[in-house]
Amino acid sequence: MEVSGVSAPTVTVFISSSLNSFRSEKRYSRNLTIAEFKCKLELVVGSPASCMELELYGADDKFYTKLDQEDALLGSYPVDDGCRIHVIDHSGVRLGEYEDVSKVEKYELSPEAYDRRQNTVRSFMKRSKVGPYNEELRAQQKAEAAQRLSEEEAQASAISVGSRCEVQSPGQSLRRGTVMYVGLTDFKPGYWVGVRYDEPLGKNDGSVNGKRYFECEAKYGAFVKPSAVTVGDFPEEDYGLDEM
Repeated sequence: MEVSGVSAPTVTVFISSSLNSFRSEKRYSRNLTIAEFKCKLELVVGSPASCMELELYGADDKFYTKLDQEDALLGSYPVDDGCRIHVIDHSGVRLGEYEDVSKVEKYELSPEAYDRRQNTVRSFMKRSKVGPYNEELRAQQKAEAAQRLSEEEAQASAISVGSRCEVQSPGQSLRRGTVMYVGLTDFKPGYWVGVRYDEPLGKNDGSVNGKRYFECEAKYGAFVKPSAVTVGDFPEEDYGLDEM
C-alpha cells in the first residue's frame, strides 16, 4: 500500500487495545513519529511503548495497514478522522487485567493509626469540637430526643387499639379510620400509631419491611405519629366505593 502526506495538522482517531474492552477518542498531531506516538499511547492503554504493535483500521472498521515504521510520521500513513488505531500488547498482560480494580493493592489505615494523625478531618473536628465531637451539643440533642420520646409515649398512652379516629397529617386531607396498633416499631424510632383507613388512602397492608404489625387490605394501612391522631366517635362514612 502506498502512503502519502496529508495537509491537515491534526487527526481525530479512536484508540482500542488488546488490554481492555473500551475505546477512546483522541486527537493527535500528524507530525508525530510512530515512536513518539507510541509514547503518548502509553497513557491511554497502559501498555509499554516497546511492547506495542499498531494496526490501522478505517472508519468502516476495515483493516488498512500496520504502523510499523518507528521513524515514519503518523501523517505519512492513510490516517483520517474517524479511523481506529488498535494497540496489540506483547507484554504478557491479560485482557481486562487493568480493568479489574480488585487486584489493585490498596492503602489501608487502621482506625487507631488514623486517630493518631494530626492533619486529618477527624482531628480538626476534635480540636474544634464540632459535629459528633461537640459534647455539649450531643448532650443537648440526646436530651431533646428523650423529651420527644417521652411526649410521644404520653400521647400514645391515650390512644387505644380498636378506637375510631381521625388523622390529620401535614399536607394531607383529614382521614378517618380505626386504630390497629400503638407502640414502637422496627422501621423508625419513636412511637407510632397504625391506622386502618376507611378508604384506600394508605401506604401498606399493616406491614413494613416484611414485619406485620396489624392486618388490613393493601393501601388501607398507614403509620402516623400520635400527635396526628384524634380519637373519638367518628362513624365510618359512606364514600360510595361499592357503587357502580
